[in-house]
Amino acid sequence: MLDAPRYGSGSLSDLFPSVLACLGVPDEVDRLGLGLTARRVCVLLIDGLGAEALAQRAAAAPFLSGGDPVTLTAGFPSTTATSIASLGVGVPPGSHGIVGYLMRVPGHDRLVNSLRWRLNGEGPTVDLLRELVPERFQPTATVFERAATDGVTVTQVAPGYQATSGLTRAVLRGCAFRPSLSFGDLVDGVVTALRANDRALVYAYHGDLDTTGHVRGPSSDAWSYELAHVDRLVDTIAAHLPPDAALLVTADHGMVELESTVDFDTVAELRDGVVQLGGEPRARHVYTADGAAADVADAWLAHLGADFEVRTREDVIGRGWFGPVVTSEIADRIGDLVVAARGPRAVVRSGAEPLQSALIGHHGSLTPAELNVPLRTFAR
Repeated sequence: MLDAPRYGSGSLSDLFPSVLACLGVPDEVDRLGLGLTARRVCVLLIDGLGAEALAQRAAAAPFLSGGDPVTLTAGFPSTTATSIASLGVGVPPGSHGIVGYLMRVPGHDRLVNSLRWRLNGEGPTVDLLRELVPERFQPTATVFERAATDGVTVTQVAPGYQATSGLTRAVLRGCAFRPSLSFGDLVDGVVTALRANDRALVYAYHGDLDTTGHVRGPSSDAWSYELAHVDRLVDTIAAHLPPDAALLVTADHGMVELESTVDFDTVAELRDGVVQLGGEPRARHVYTADGAAADVADAWLAHLGADFEVRTREDVIGRGWFGPVVTSEIADRIGDLVVAARGPRAVVRSGAEPLQSALIGHHGSLTPAELNVPLRTFAR
């Protein structure tokens, strides 16, 4: 049985509220017991850096691997859009509403791609930034807005395409944005932003390790070499921290390498009674026809076997997969069934999702390799 993330005491959604509490922002709580005394803090997110993979490749990342290891959990699903939302708003998915990579949003005939903020699949071109206004879709104040209100200078350092994206507007709004052009430029952006005020908060993002893991696999030499570059990046930032500053390094999810797949697009018994298939290969939202959920669950269980958990929406909400609270509006975005992988397999769509189906590395489920992420702290 897969365990729920450690919301409230050891998850990504607890990180920024804990940082804000250490910076003296009112009404914030140091849920993680960070105990930081620094007045300038950078949180660097390394996309795809799982805690298990880091431990297995410690020789490639001696700087990141030093000291006492601390591990957080991502949320469910363990995927970038959901994790960044949990990080940026400081609440679990059941409260911020980004419950998957592809999710149903009532009022739209096609699934919403939450990472790219567009409708999935074929159909009329829709400007989703106008049709699904990010600030209304996720109205809770972000951690950056809360910090800025208390006088903290807040900066995001990330690739330029993220500056005005729907996801940024929904869950990372409220800070200055500096585009990063390279490793060196990311370092300079972080250090410059930390020096901008005697109370400063910086969020930085680096994505190449995740791309390498997806395409080459997290057990590949390419992934290990890329990890070595990430280690050098972290070392360089830490070496150039200004006085009274701290660097916290974490990730949005880990990754597993698939041994086999089940193709939804070619297995008729999986499609019977299914109206839409959301999520991603390791964590699927199955939206069923009215009254068909029980029959669909039986068919999926019979075909998939013990490598997957097939559970109803009510069951996963009750088990806390999406957090202790799930509003009725957000519950409607969750599949009638939620299918999470336990073994090294996934449910792909060779016809509808050919590029994703061909990837070697995947994430999204609640296995330790996907769910557990490192937290490393370096201070001046």
